Amino acid sequence: MGESVQFPSSTGPMLAGRIDLPEGAVRGWGVFVHGFTLGKDTPAASRMCKQLAAEGIGMLRFDALGLRDSDGDWGDGSFTVKVDDTVRACQFMAERGTPADILVGHSWGGAAVIAAAERSPGTRAVVSIGAPADPSHVEHHFDAIADRAVADGEAEWLVGGRALTLKRDFVEDVRRADIDDKIRALSLPFMVMHSPTDNTVSIDNASTLFWATKHPRSFVALEGSDHLLTADGQAARAGKIISAWADQYVG
Repeated sequence: MGESVQFPSSTGPMLAGRIDLPEGAVRGWGVFVHGFTLGKDTPAASRMCKQLAAEGIGMLRFDALGLRDSDGDWGDGSFTVKVDDTVRACQFMAERGTPADILVGHSWGGAAVIAAAERSPGTRAVVSIGAPADPSHVEHHFDAIADRAVADGEAEWLVGGRALTLKRDFVEDVRRADIDDKIRALSLPFMVMHSPTDNTVSIDNASTLFWATKHPRSFVALEGSDHLLTADGQAARAGKIISAWADQYVG
């Protein structure tokens, strides 16, 4: 079961989301934040959230600015906007009477939930999955056109058959992004999940995140998974692990 929702982004346009409603007794609620140019309906997002909902934890997942069903222009986003919109998502959940106990972020979304956690109403625990310790890690995806975007103000970028506009402000914001202080100041229970065979974001990033944070902290190796958790059963497995770990923090 799911509910389609909308809420305003930090920059104004409406963001499209879906809440996977809890099955059976409600244990708690959470927000899932997807990776760089992914979306709320990618396998990692949908399968993990559906698994958590099946275990009683309702999850909001939403498309970032200008992606899939959300309004706005992706090029007007940035890491700063992604963090601010994560906070907005938690505010939306709190306003509807279902404050998010847990923040879950995949890939670039993992870095965003770390940066947003202390500002997000209701958050009691944080999970990162395949997250970079440095948000500027994503520049390798568009490094061939980054300098042109800075020089000309923008450049067209083809991603998975879609044309996105990479803008100067986006590139400069990514280059400035630094969550070191947020990682070290994180006072909430934190779980790092990462695959040892992740070829997109190396597992060294998980080590950096884990050792920089305080207890209570946990690490789970998602052995056998790729970065996008597309292998059969891997995203659902991650959801089950998150559900068990979060039991003392939700509700």
